[in-house]
Amino acid sequence: MIWRSIYNIIIIPFMYLYFRVLALFNPKFREGIAGRKDLFAYLEAQLAQARNLPKTVWFHFTSVGEFEQAKPLIVALKDEAKIVLTYFSPSVSANVERYPYADARCYLPFDTRRNAKRMMRLIQPSVLIFSKFDIWPNHVWAAAKRGVPIILIAGTLHAKSKRLWPVARSFFKQVHKHIAAHCVISESDAQRFRQICPSEAKIIVTGDTRFDQVYQRAKSVKIDEEIFPGQSSFGKPIIVAGSTYLEDETILLDAYDLLRQRCTSITPRLILVPHEPTSERIAEIEVQLSDKNFVVVYLSRLSSDANLSNIDILIIDAVGLLAKLYLLGDFAFVGGSFHGRVHNVMEPAAMGKPVVFGPTIHNSYEAMLLQKRGAAILVKNAQEMADAFEQLLTNPDNASERGRIAEQVILENLGAAEKTLAVVRQGIKKSEAEAIGLKEQSSTD
Repeated sequence: MIWRSIYNIIIIPFMYLYFRVLALFNPKFREGIAGRKDLFAYLEAQLAQARNLPKTVWFHFTSVGEFEQAKPLIVALKDEAKIVLTYFSPSVSANVERYPYADARCYLPFDTRRNAKRMMRLIQPSVLIFSKFDIWPNHVWAAAKRGVPIILIAGTLHAKSKRLWPVARSFFKQVHKHIAAHCVISESDAQRFRQICPSEAKIIVTGDTRFDQVYQRAKSVKIDEEIFPGQSSFGKPIIVAGSTYLEDETILLDAYDLLRQRCTSITPRLILVPHEPTSERIAEIEVQLSDKNFVVVYLSRLSSDANLSNIDILIIDAVGLLAKLYLLGDFAFVGGSFHGRVHNVMEPAAMGKPVVFGPTIHNSYEAMLLQKRGAAILVKNAQEMADAFEQLLTNPDNASERGRIAEQVILENLGAAEKTLAVVRQGIKKSEAEAIGLKEQSSTD
């Protein structure tokens, strides 16, 4: 109980103040706070219109990647249970609001005891599912008090996680002891979860459900000859840099400069797809390009009859095109890997594309797996990135083999959704059995 008191008396007020201060400077935090206004009324109105089904499955996820992990399970369960979705980050808000298979969706409220109890009363879940590692203690404790089975899917815990610190371990054991099953993505993750779970915890290696989701989506992407105006005049080969941040672009543009100086007989083109292409981000890219001798064009500024034959770099200042662009490209650089957390490497890999990324991949089991198998190349600076690009450009057989291995790695990891679904169904059955037991007990009292 002492950890609950510390969490609610010290940690929660500190986090609340921290988020409020960040919101003064960070538009994403401001959006998140604004999105939580009147969320209980919004949720209650949706639940009033929800389908009349006896079971309710509540999924919570942080952002886009975790939402992708939940999707195969949502699709499998949507006909037998009401689906309620909650999320933390504004990045996934638009995707969730458009998603057709949810009876209700909203931000997760701030993790206070009162909010958690109110969410339980409103949703009355048969089971509560957390994705990856975004587990909120008061919501766990509130669910456990009501006898709601809690399941973690696609669980991952990297070796440098602060949750593995001795004091943190003691705290998280008081949270994880209430989780009925931990479905984790690898044996290494299982070993780390055992450090923050009580000895009797149920930890199962089921794999990452995102492999199934991403592979299915990647295979549904078709070659599109009209992604952008003037596409037929845009030269080959093409490097697609996806989900990039300022730190990625600094290295990338220097590497591309080096590459063009070396590969005079091959003229590689670069398609740059920044993460969240806001006007501020585009302005940052323009500053970086100001001292480079590149011919650059922006998607939003292309005319319908654009001729791109002399263009070096196409900057995509729009969203929703990355999958098609990965398919168009010859190989991919995946951003976030010089920023702190690499983004989705599965998508280009599932399309059979060789992948290049920076050094910060500790958050991504699949990135480490692709590197280990030789499908991906990890680089630490502009020189190494230019070397990797040159190798892929000048040795097409090597590039083709890396792409083949990349797709093979994805194929080998399919099936996680089915394994995880079996665990979730067990949780639902347990909830149903307990509900029947309570009814029988009340009828005899």
